[in-house]
Amino acid sequence: MALFDFLTQEIAIDLGTANTLIIHNDKVVVDEPSIVAVDRKSGKVIAIGKAALKMHGKTHSDIETIRPLRDGVIADFYAAEEMIRGMIKMIHPKRTLLKPSLKMVICIPSGITEVEKRAVKDSAEHAGGKEVYMIHEPMAAAIGIGIDVEEPQGNMIIDIGGGTSEIAVIALGGIVCDKSIRVAGDDLTHDIEDYMRRQHNITIGERTAERVKIEVGAAIQDLENPPSDFAVHGRDLMTGIPKEIMVSYQEIAYALDKTLTKIEAAILSALEMTPPELAADIYRTGIYLAGGGALLRGLDKRVSMKTKLPVHVAEDPLRAVARGTGIALKNIDKFAFLIK
Repeated sequence: MALFDFLTQEIAIDLGTANTLIIHNDKVVVDEPSIVAVDRKSGKVIAIGKAALKMHGKTHSDIETIRPLRDGVIADFYAAEEMIRGMIKMIHPKRTLLKPSLKMVICIPSGITEVEKRAVKDSAEHAGGKEVYMIHEPMAAAIGIGIDVEEPQGNMIIDIGGGTSEIAVIALGGIVCDKSIRVAGDDLTHDIEDYMRRQHNITIGERTAERVKIEVGAAIQDLENPPSDFAVHGRDLMTGIPKEIMVSYQEIAYALDKTLTKIEAAILSALEMTPPELAADIYRTGIYLAGGGALLRGLDKRVSMKTKLPVHVAEDPLRAVARGTGIALKNIDKFAFLIK
């Protein structure tokens, strides 16, 4: 039996629109951007993850950078398969002789369709997965935060990723009600690009907008310890010459307001659907924020002001879903909510 254990590799994958994380032996062994660079002539993948991200927005006509996932689901089947395969190789770059059979748990958005679910499963199987299980993202986030999901107690989880915002009320090891909207981190990045074009007459790329979001992104106009103004470089729309402008966090908070209002509306909609007994639990326990979006300055305060409920940001929110997927992998027999 030990021999077969050696030949079976267990991995948990948080397949995200923005980043993909792989957990093996309770450790995050791969944490890479979900992007691949492809040679247009041969169709071969030439770079994956961080190496491909460095090329994003800077390629010539022979190279194309592709983000295989859009809105939390696979948009480019071939690129997704190559990306998963390449990232699995990163776990043991030197091992070539023995190819272990892979047992995987992959997390998927709760609002995913059967066709989209099938695409994730097929991609994982083509990339070498012998046993593929799936878990819904809010459930994985709840487990990763440390909530006992099998208790008869209601907990509300908001997981704001790159492509989707997942809002779910969890009790007794299941999702009682959920709201999955395809408005998330990517939309916030596009808001910044639009704002720069409209307000400052400069055009910036996706990577620069992402950087602005990280450096001075905010959800409210009055932060207690605000970040200092940030220098943004782009191309002047009038002259076509590169230029620099300074932006403050208040400007970015204003730019992001429309998208954040949509997320707030989805949270209120999920609260309206919650059964009264669970609503009473949520009043006591509050709301938990996970995913990269939880790192946006002041978002917890903004959600708290809107819902009048306490809001807790998960510890290391970027990895909460991956951690939960890893725990589910270790306890596959215990968790009946895993989808095979």
